[in-house]
Order: sequence, then C-alpha cells, then structure tokens
Amino acid sequence: MEGGIIDRFGSIDPTEGGNTDRENANVLLTHSFSNGTTWENSAYYSRYKFNLFSDFTFYLNDPINGDEINQGEKRNLYGYLSRATHKYSLSNGSLTSVYGAGFRYDATIDSKLAHVVDRQFLDYIKLGNIHELNSFAYTDQQLNMGKWLIDAGLRFDYLHFNYFDKLQTMQSAPQGKSIVSPKLNIQYTINKTFQVYAKMGKGFHSNDTRVVVAQQGREILPAAYGVDVGFMIKPVPHLFINTAAWYLYLSQEFVYVGDDGNIEPSGRTRRTGIDIILRYQFSSNFFANLNLNFTNPKAIDASKGQNYIPLAPTATSTGGLFYKPKEGFNGSLTYRWIKKRPANEDNSIVAKGYFLLDGSFNYTKHKYEVGIAVENILNVTWNEAQFATESRLKNEPTPVTELNFTPGTPFFARIKFAVFF
Repeated sequence: MEGGIIDRFGSIDPTEGGNTDRENANVLLTHSFSNGTTWENSAYYSRYKFNLFSDFTFYLNDPINGDEINQGEKRNLYGYLSRATHKYSLSNGSLTSVYGAGFRYDATIDSKLAHVVDRQFLDYIKLGNIHELNSFAYTDQQLNMGKWLIDAGLRFDYLHFNYFDKLQTMQSAPQGKSIVSPKLNIQYTINKTFQVYAKMGKGFHSNDTRVVVAQQGREILPAAYGVDVGFMIKPVPHLFINTAAWYLYLSQEFVYVGDDGNIEPSGRTRRTGIDIILRYQFSSNFFANLNLNFTNPKAIDASKGQNYIPLAPTATSTGGLFYKPKEGFNGSLTYRWIKKRPANEDNSIVAKGYFLLDGSFNYTKHKYEVGIAVENILNVTWNEAQFATESRLKNEPTPVTELNFTPGTPFFARIKFAVFF
C-alpha cells in the first residue's frame, strides 16, 4: 500500500474470496413428569459447505504461480442431547439436579487444501475425509441454602478421530481419548446489595483430526484450568457493578498454519486478568453499560521478551447508551475499543488498536420496525483481521515479515425494515 501498488481497500490478489452455506434442522421434545422431573430431548442436523480462496504469502513459496490456496469441505453434522432436571425441596433450601448425555458426529467429505492460481487448480496439498465423534455425559448439582449458592458439576467426554487420506489412498489408524472435566461455583450473598463468588473448573480443546492420527493420539486433548474470584454490588440504587479477577492456564496451545494445513503446538500459556462490568439504569427504558477487560497473556516456556502470545488482547472495552421502550422511538449509541497488542512473540510487530462508535435510531410497533444504523460514525481508519506474516511480492528479491491486515469498514449507514410475526 505504501509503495502505491494498491490503495487501502485494494488487493494484491483480487481472486481471493469464496462462499459458504448451511442448512439446519432441529427437533425439541420436552416432557414434564408428575413428580416434578423435566425431561428434554433435542436432535439436530446441519449440512455445511465451504469454499474459500486465500493468498497470505503471495510469491513466497512459488515465484512463478504464486501461493494462492483453496480450502473447502462438505460436512454433515449430527447431534443429540438428552437432559433430565429435578428440583428437591429441603428444609432450609433446595437442590436442583441435572443429568445429561449426548453426542455430536461430524462427517466431512473432501476436506481439501489445494494450490491454485487465479482460482484454477494446480495440485492438492491435503485431501481426505474426516470423521469425528464426541460422546459426552454430565451432571450438575445446584444447592441453594439461604445465603449460599453452591454449583458443582462433572463432565465426561470421549472423542474419536478417523481420517482417510485420499492422496495416499490410506486409512489412518483411528484414535480416541477421553477426559473428565469438573467445575465448582460458590456464591455468598452478604446482603441484598452485595454478593461475592468464586468459580473454578477444568476444560479442554481438541486438535485437528488430521494431526491427531498423524501423532497417533499424542497431545490431542490438552487441559485448560480456570479460576474466577469476584463480587457483585449495588452501591447506590440503579447502579450495578460486577468485578472479577481471573486466571487461565492452558497445558498446550495450537496454532493453525493455513498454507500447509498443519496445526503446530506452541507450548503452555498463562493468562491473568480483571473484568469490570458497570450498568446504570436511568429509567425503566434508558440505561448505560460499560465493560472493561484487562489481560496479561504470556507463554510459559519462552524466555522473557520472547513470551508474548501473538494477537492475544491485553485491554478491551465495550459499552453504550440505550433507550428501549416497548414501542415508539428507540435507539443506541455504542462503542468498542481494543488496545494495540503484540502480533508476534517478541512484540517487534504490533497489531494496531482502534476505537469505533456505532449508532442506531428506530421506530418500533408491535408488528414492524423501521430505522437507520450507522457504523463507524467517526470514520476511523482501523484494521479488522491482522497477522504478522512472511510474504513476498512478485518484484521483491527477498521476503518481508510485516503486518498484513484486512481493512475495517469505513463510515457506513443502512436503512432497516423488519416485520414481526
């Protein structure tokens, strides 16, 4: 852009883009028994198609054809959840018991990563069928006794991974692994305006099936541990404040490398932070809110100065003014802010922060609504997606590592008309 090859909203590769579509079907059946137990059953199906052309590195790897890639898949997604809830009356409180079980099954056909030029196929990098099953069962017990609210839960997950590599015409050995995730939430009401709480739990995230089978099931369900300690207070009428200090530990983070379709481990990480929520009710229809989030994200195994987590936010905020009567004129003025943050491990490349102001003004009746919405009122120049990327243009002799970005939307207004049924 600085060299004058393109303007801010131009593109080095104008053939980037793609399409996606999804069809969903959901069925919900609920039954209440005479003893007070509620039994819910839900089943769902999604048909998903995805086709995307991207070019992150331009002529870094292929100086003749360029590095454009094509990612795509067709996916059938099936799921089912059964949940039973029963509330017991105790002499000094109540106990609500929840038991659930279900599954989610993803069958992906022709999951591909291909090298292309001007959207024309050159060769496959990866091509295959992915089948992944997540079966689970859980229980949640909520005890309400006077000023105490104690919520304890336990969840069991089993994940099964299966991959058929069409390039090598080979069925990889299926892999499976299970994990148990507990949680405990404790809340104490000091008085009608002040509550304190502590929340803790264990979770996980799974790796890509293609990597799971290649690694023969090693490091596929790294655990995450989190703790929140905070309070909720109403110091004066109409003002609500919720503040929490929190800690999050990940035993392994994964970084997706889109150009070659691999997931790379990036080691253990730790995040600590403070969240602040304020809400003030001026009247029954007019209120304001403010959300502030401060985070210190660090990679545990890296040396100081090399331990930044790329693109991890360090400070964010959202909020606004809202006027929302049931009918008639209504509107809002909202903002979102994110502080500049490291785009690579040593903070030598910085992802730019921004402050955006949006607004809306509507006229609402029982069966319809008309209005206008305005985005980026101040017409701020901001970056949406940002990455530190090594790339090379066709006329450059050597690669350059710098900030690549998608420009954010400039001042934009749209008229809205909605009909309610």
